[in-house]
Amino acid sequence: QLQASGGGLVQVGGSLRLSCAASGRTFSNYRMGWFRQAPGKEREFVAQITQISWSGATTYYADSVKGRFTISRDNAENTVYLQMNSLKPEDTAIYYCAATRTSATRPDNYDYWGQGTQVTVSS
Repeated sequence: QLQASGGGLVQVGGSLRLSCAASGRTFSNYRMGWFRQAPGKEREFVAQITQISWSGATTYYADSVKGRFTISRDNAENTVYLQMNSLKPEDTAIYYCAATRTSATRPDNYDYWGQGTQVTVSS
């Protein structure tokens, strides 16, 4: 099970850090991703982080968040983070964390999902 938290209301240009805590199983062998869904829109890919190897982990980002968001993971804590800086009104959405064994960025390729946390950016 995945539990997302850390959402809230923030002003334009502000920052938030989302957390995704795993329980019941370890996700160290999974790639972890963050998605978001705004009202009336499809769920979209935000970021993904690979499993940690001897050379570290690789991260991938949607163009819309590149340079502003940072995904990281702490396998010891079984937790994934999404640091969001320079937030914009268009970042307003429900944010979901998810786990997959593939490199895909499509939501239907992810096996486990958290319940979502609301992020609202006010102008």
